[in-house]
Amino acid sequence: MSPLTSRRGLLFGTAAVSAGALLAGCTSNEPSDGKQAGSAQPAASDTPGKHVTIGFAGPQADHGWLNAINDNAKSRAEKYSDVTLEITEGSNDTATQIGQIETLINKKVDVLVVLPADGKALTQVGLKAMRAGIPVVNLDRVFNTPQAYRCWIGGDNYGMGLNAGHYIGEKLKDKPNARVVELAGLDNLELTRQRTQGFDDALKNYPNIKKVARQAADFTVESGQAKMAQLLQAQPEFDALWNHDDDQGVGALRAIEQAGRDDFLMVGGAGALSAFQAIKRDDSVLKATVLYPPTMAASAIDLARALGQGKGIGGLAEFEIPASITLYSAVVDKTNVDTYMPTGFR
Repeated sequence: MSPLTSRRGLLFGTAAVSAGALLAGCTSNEPSDGKQAGSAQPAASDTPGKHVTIGFAGPQADHGWLNAINDNAKSRAEKYSDVTLEITEGSNDTATQIGQIETLINKKVDVLVVLPADGKALTQVGLKAMRAGIPVVNLDRVFNTPQAYRCWIGGDNYGMGLNAGHYIGEKLKDKPNARVVELAGLDNLELTRQRTQGFDDALKNYPNIKKVARQAADFTVESGQAKMAQLLQAQPEFDALWNHDDDQGVGALRAIEQAGRDDFLMVGGAGALSAFQAIKRDDSVLKATVLYPPTMAASAIDLARALGQGKGIGGLAEFEIPASITLYSAVVDKTNVDTYMPTGFR
């Protein structure tokens, strides 16, 4: 799902090959001592180095995507013998999460990784950590000021919509008067507006295609089913559907099956395992999904480890890690679903 407010920045990486792939090992062009060519700064590698204690604070894992964020962070930290992960229970209450982060600051962790329940509300605690000399890796939901973090890493909501629109556009480019509908997420979230804007911008490249309806849901199975039923009733004929979120897509597919409809193609969003499996089976209208990869949490751990060890990224000429990393929203369909299957979240 990822009901998150994203920041668009440096395009970097995919779900299958995350930023960690660059952080976790030196490239063949690097000297054997781990230093980048022409650099006095060593690059991060799998070889154990200085011990780093990383504090991890995220929201409550009340959605498949958020649970995958926690799992990715934990499993990545376990990979390194030189990393200790101090992880909070997680909360959607901003005051509680602020208290959890302040506890980590008081423990004097070396680096903080924070996925804030509300980026604006938690900006001050990010600033507090930075002022205490603890670098912050801001994960996905962005703080209000870059002063509150050393590095931001997250997904590309606009890119999700853009790539979904281009995929559908290419499938329908030869169909006269093609009609598409959109099952969006929560309209009070900036991410939803960004996804819709990207989708609309992509469709401008296909003058034969018209978006005839849009319905907002709540990123839940139940809302997906109810809102999709409304769309189907209001629109007896259309050629393609873009659904913003694979969890609500489970409900949408139920409504489609109950209505006996199979006369259009569906593109999902986020990268749930259930969506990958349906795409592989190829027995429903769901033909593709656009990624919002939870592997960003594993990459955030890699970035935090590099920061704690004072290292850069293998494969890049810069001495320091980037200030901003935006993951790519790849389209997964039956041609590449096997590649991405291991990254699917439950």
